[in-house]
Amino acid sequence: MQNNPRLTDTNALRRNRARADLNTGMFLHDAAIAEVQDRLSMVNREFTAPAVVTGFPSTWQRCVPNAKVVADIEVLDLQSQCHDLVIHGLGLHWADDPVGQIIQCRRALKDDGFFLAVTFGGKTLHELRAALAQAEVEVTGGLSPRIAPMGEIRDLGALLQRAGLALPVADTVPLTVTYETPWALMKDLRAMGEGNALIDRLRHPTRRAVLIRACEIYVETFMDAGRIPATFELIFLTGWAPDASQQQPLRPGSATTRLADALSTSEIKLPK
Repeated sequence: MQNNPRLTDTNALRRNRARADLNTGMFLHDAAIAEVQDRLSMVNREFTAPAVVTGFPSTWQRCVPNAKVVADIEVLDLQSQCHDLVIHGLGLHWADDPVGQIIQCRRALKDDGFFLAVTFGGKTLHELRAALAQAEVEVTGGLSPRIAPMGEIRDLGALLQRAGLALPVADTVPLTVTYETPWALMKDLRAMGEGNALIDRLRHPTRRAVLIRACEIYVETFMDAGRIPATFELIFLTGWAPDASQQQPLRPGSATTRLADALSTSEIKLPK
């Protein structure tokens, strides 16, 4: 596996997750699990050897009955070609090598096995990002890493093909949560275990003046009807381990029916 720049302080990530409130802080995971279960119900397949990759095993173990639940560490505890379903649950945004994570899931699939990942997308917390960035520039004259970078849907969808999965699909489900104050949002992020675990983060507490100014900017810019919104973008990635039974794209130039005939319309030849 290739060496990638280190993004995440794994010790800090483990600490943040250990401090998460599993009773009140898992509502986004609950929403993701419900969406995963709904999507699985639409797949005409009974899965007998599922696996789930996650940083919150006690939350995700109810996603699929009798699934093997493993931690989303660098080397996944999955054996080759042992599972007909692998789910990656809301952890790819902290992975130093997200392609490597998907490749490992792909290798764990039996032929024609199904892969489904849910991860946070690039629009997640865009309001908080903007407010913190402007406040820090105003107060300190600089910027520091505060929120994990999250991929756009097009880039994340491309990871499926790079991992060798067939019939890849990527789609997005945006969620908006409203709060009375930005402080309430920040408290919720800690309860989710989603505090700053970036390896290049500041190693001392953020100046209170920065946080106060960020809250002012957040309220001034985004408050609506007395509450402030926080956007969470859930991106779903699906693909299949290749198998000869799957539909295959036609070879270019092999079509036997003209498009004009299929559409019952006249063909207009363009001038040369």
